[in-house]
Amino acid sequence: MPGENLSRDEAQSRAELLSVDGYEVALDLRSAVGDHEGDGPRTFRSVTTIRFRAATPGASTFADLIAPSVNSVTLNGKALDPAAVFDGVRVTLDGLAAENVLTVDANCAYSRTGEGMHRFVDPEDGEVYLYTQYEPADARRVYANFEQPDLKAPYRFSVRAPEGWTAWSNGAGTLVDGVWQFAGTKPISTYITTVLAGPYHYVSDTYTRTFEDGSTLEIPLGAMCRKGLAKHFDADDVFLITKQGLDFFHDHFDYPYPFGKYDQAFVPEYNLGAMENPGLVTFREEFIFRGRTTNAAYEGRANVILHEMAHMWFGDLVTMQWWDDLWLKESFADFMGSFSMVEATRFTDGWITFTNRRKAWAYRADQLPSTHPITADIRDLEDAKLNFDGITYAKGASVLKQLVAYVGRDAFLEGARRYFKAHAYGNTRLGDLLSALEATSGRDLGEWSRAWLQTAGVNSLTPVVTYDAGGRITELAVVQEAAASHPELRPHRVAVGLYRLEGGELVRYARTETDVAGPRTVIAELAGAERPALILVNDDDLTYCKIRFDEGSLETLRAHLGDLTDPLARALCWSALWNLTRDALMPARDFVGLVLRFAGRESDIGVLQMLHTWTRTALAHYASADWREEGGRLLAEGALRELRNAEPGSQHQLTWARFFAGVASTDADFQLLEGLLAGTAKIDGLDVDQELRWAFLSPLASHGRCGERVIDAELARDDTASGKRHQVRCLASRPSEAVKAQAWASVVESDALSNALVEATIAGFEQGTQRALLAPYAGKYFEAIERVWAERSIQIGVLVVRGLYPALQDPEPTLAATDDWLAARPDAAPALRRLVLEARDDLARAQRAQECDARA
Repeated sequence: MPGENLSRDEAQSRAELLSVDGYEVALDLRSAVGDHEGDGPRTFRSVTTIRFRAATPGASTFADLIAPSVNSVTLNGKALDPAAVFDGVRVTLDGLAAENVLTVDANCAYSRTGEGMHRFVDPEDGEVYLYTQYEPADARRVYANFEQPDLKAPYRFSVRAPEGWTAWSNGAGTLVDGVWQFAGTKPISTYITTVLAGPYHYVSDTYTRTFEDGSTLEIPLGAMCRKGLAKHFDADDVFLITKQGLDFFHDHFDYPYPFGKYDQAFVPEYNLGAMENPGLVTFREEFIFRGRTTNAAYEGRANVILHEMAHMWFGDLVTMQWWDDLWLKESFADFMGSFSMVEATRFTDGWITFTNRRKAWAYRADQLPSTHPITADIRDLEDAKLNFDGITYAKGASVLKQLVAYVGRDAFLEGARRYFKAHAYGNTRLGDLLSALEATSGRDLGEWSRAWLQTAGVNSLTPVVTYDAGGRITELAVVQEAAASHPELRPHRVAVGLYRLEGGELVRYARTETDVAGPRTVIAELAGAERPALILVNDDDLTYCKIRFDEGSLETLRAHLGDLTDPLARALCWSALWNLTRDALMPARDFVGLVLRFAGRESDIGVLQMLHTWTRTALAHYASADWREEGGRLLAEGALRELRNAEPGSQHQLTWARFFAGVASTDADFQLLEGLLAGTAKIDGLDVDQELRWAFLSPLASHGRCGERVIDAELARDDTASGKRHQVRCLASRPSEAVKAQAWASVVESDALSNALVEATIAGFEQGTQRALLAPYAGKYFEAIERVWAERSIQIGVLVVRGLYPALQDPEPTLAATDDWLAARPDAAPALRRLVLEARDDLARAQRAQECDARA
């Protein structure tokens, strides 16, 4: 709607005018249960009182509110006509006094898209669950407010819920005369306020900390999920990681946790991984594992728990002024999540996962046409929504890891401590943090900041080496290159490692740490060293760059990658080889061959899972069309071989089983999956639990080996919210024109599905083995996306525009159709154009990779 997309200029003007003293928000959520009457959306009553000051009496401003209707608006005791002052997204406020009291009584709508007050009905038992999700600006869907991060204020919530329910918010709650009354908060931003309500299963614990001065801090801990997931909920492990994290941050931040209690809620149909609401963090419920899973899954959950905990300081206590500096919270939380996990929990190999998974996300994002500096130019809320990306999170965290190497760990942490104390409950910009770090490190960070935070693009570092007649290094240099579109060369603190073969193992025998700057840097310390089999630039992963190899090193990896003993070095090499594949410098079939040869020897389960993801991408998008069928057959044969060779009952066996299902392609493959589902086939140690059953059923559905009856029978075995998502995905994946038409209509032409089921339908619709079946929808996509973007929420719009782009079609005509759409719609919403440009870039990259593979 016009006015919904708040601009930075509007927010700045409003911040100059207003100071907010506090909110009182009363919500009546009893309408969440029972029959819904009327044709409009199901609504709840929201009554908000805001006390605020105006720097210029007589001035005008507006409050934010997205609601179907408003019952009354009162400003300073005067009733205003709702029809005159409320346009559906804003409440106009004229003639402000120096001190003001605004009360808005509204009917707000429950959400099915994961934005605002999300309402979920559990198909298992019919119970209703509510939770809120606001970032970046959806608190206005629940209560009237000034929706921008720099107008912080204390909040006091009250909630009237259906009988038998419990409600939670940021502060501790007490039930008084049928109403949940919550303790007032410290000054926080709108986007991190929250309310949950429903018959949640709740577990409690306590964290106690005694400080050096003898004082004691006691934090009530809670963890909750739907009743249907209670039997799977390992709250003890959640509390263990939580306590370890609180110990770590108290040790290193020297600022006690400031928000009272610490609840963590695992909620259904969540759009994000998690959200750092102070006192009540929300997570997607997929972090509660319904079946057997791998250590990598538990590590991933621990990382997210610690990421959100770091936000209590970086983001909640000290908040960015506007979304340009989103990185001030997300990059730090991403870095601190891994840093604290490695140092404080059982997951001591977390930096391997960071190298292999998080940086891969960053490298991809940083090569898209939409790449941007870490400190971005965010004009409005639509820009902000799309900037929760690999740059803001993973590149920023990678750059912070580089910064720690640059200024030193102690100086970095002392700078953070000073930053918290100087800006507690306030808002900051980039310069505030840099000033603190300059004071503690003694380094001028102006040039570092300009190069790393205020420019975009990723550099590549390549070793160039010469040898004498005796085979010793005469000169080893590191050549730094940048893309023509982003030509910035940066200062890097790197380690360069030399590796040789010893007794069948590839081991490091020399290492030096140095600064690399400019186009060519000679590493004098390694002159005279014996000839290495492998030169690894950015050993130990200190900087953010794409690693390249000299020809001798590349040949070593082709023959001995599995002999590389250090798991971090191995992960770095896999990442570099994947980047070569994405950049069309290595044929996709060569990458697949390396995976088939060496992935079975990979010890790190997270790296193995990432290799499986990359390999499926290589086959679907980067392999030439005439090799895909053979490549798929080779992958299925290799996956089955590794599955049978894996230790019975091991997480490697489970991982290979899932991969085999994902690449199964022959009649024999499908017969084995059918046998494993029916119990007529068996692989020693492989427990085919419910989640694995769905993993096996999915390829059978997409290859036409089972129909609706079988899929529905599986739902009857697993009649849960998770089962419903699996069923919807399987149904949409069937190879039928009628199925595809129905799936398309349910997502593009209707808004009846929730966010989770839209995502599941799209995942089923897009199948790499059904390119001809999907071809008619390429044209329909370009006809529909502008309307979808205008009519649906940003979240659903993003799912549709990204998920239904015809990336599986022949690149040349699809790229031409994309260019035609872009040329014909220069005035389309910038965020929509960005999504289409990104999809186009991915397809153009795939075309180059396919051409490279065809030449092989």
